[in-house]
Amino acid sequence: MAQLVQTLLARVDQLEKRVAELESETPRPATAVVATATEPMQMGPLSDPNVAAPSLNLAGFSDFTFAATDQKGIPSGFSEGQFILHINSHLSSKVSFLGEISLTARSDAGTGTPPATGFNAEVERSIIRFEHNDHFKVSFGRYHTPINYWNTTFHHGQWLQTTVSRPEMTQFGGKFIPVHFVGALVEGATPAKGLNFNYNFGVGNGRGNVISRAGDAGDNNNARAYLVNFFVRPDKLYGLQAGGSGYRDRITTGGINYNEWITSAHVVWTKETPEIIAEFANARHENLSFPASIANSQAFYVQTAYRLSVLDKKVKPYYRYDYIHVPKSDTAFQPIPNLAGSTVGVRYDITNFAAFKLEYRNQVRAPSQTRINSLFLQTSFAF
Repeated sequence: MAQLVQTLLARVDQLEKRVAELESETPRPATAVVATATEPMQMGPLSDPNVAAPSLNLAGFSDFTFAATDQKGIPSGFSEGQFILHINSHLSSKVSFLGEISLTARSDAGTGTPPATGFNAEVERSIIRFEHNDHFKVSFGRYHTPINYWNTTFHHGQWLQTTVSRPEMTQFGGKFIPVHFVGALVEGATPAKGLNFNYNFGVGNGRGNVISRAGDAGDNNNARAYLVNFFVRPDKLYGLQAGGSGYRDRITTGGINYNEWITSAHVVWTKETPEIIAEFANARHENLSFPASIANSQAFYVQTAYRLSVLDKKVKPYYRYDYIHVPKSDTAFQPIPNLAGSTVGVRYDITNFAAFKLEYRNQVRAPSQTRINSLFLQTSFAF
């Protein structure tokens, strides 16, 4: 045993000497990337021989879903999910770009009478990040607002998440959570004696005239939105994440100005045996036309899943409960319907990059309404 230790120490000493020799050598000029297309790639002047063209990586996601429901006026059938492209490019050792583009099937994407079917293109994320170190990073662009866990963890691409759909409170195109955010963000992480503390501070345009969308073309009322987000990932409880967020904005919708203050909290256990995700958010709106008019809306969900040991651990049953309550006094959120509903399903990973999901939902929008039953079968994949 002692001889083995001595041999390993000698090998480590040799490797350290070799690293020192390599670091002392004169750097060799990097080779510029040569375009293989008919037209040469224009990346700007390469007068500095030590600067190469950016390295570009591309990944994609899509899905196809069959849905059946007893909700009146909603037909059953197949639908094509979003076609997603993720773009990553390293501009230098400390500067990078991230982009996300979606093509969404729409019944009214084209023009004419009636409107033609087709696809709508959208820039979901476009972010340039300057990374000083792990403790301090600055970025500018269009983000998924870091106001809750799901919105920043599971981006476009249904394969990324366990379930067929997102929780109701953080749906794309929904109003409760400002899903997108245009502005600047400061973020970082520190070990903090094993707590692994992470933070985000942001300032940007916030919501647009349609409050389900961000102010992509500029702020509609010249009042910035601010956010703060903190969470920890303790070493001693690997897989655990817990944190909270605050979001402040002045929104203008329907010709009325509101002060908006959203607070949220989450607790997550990311191990697959089990997976637990729980989030709560409170949205407080002050109608500035009637200063005494203040309303609070709440939403939460709890999702559990467990990857079974059978069939090479490809089977993962799950359950989620969604709840949203919007009082009639919250005119900023009207007409967001209330919701109480359960989702149960199973995911089967046919490969490392493709999955089948079978999901059943039972939901009610108001106590006076009948419950809606829906069944979904989805294949989602990454490429």
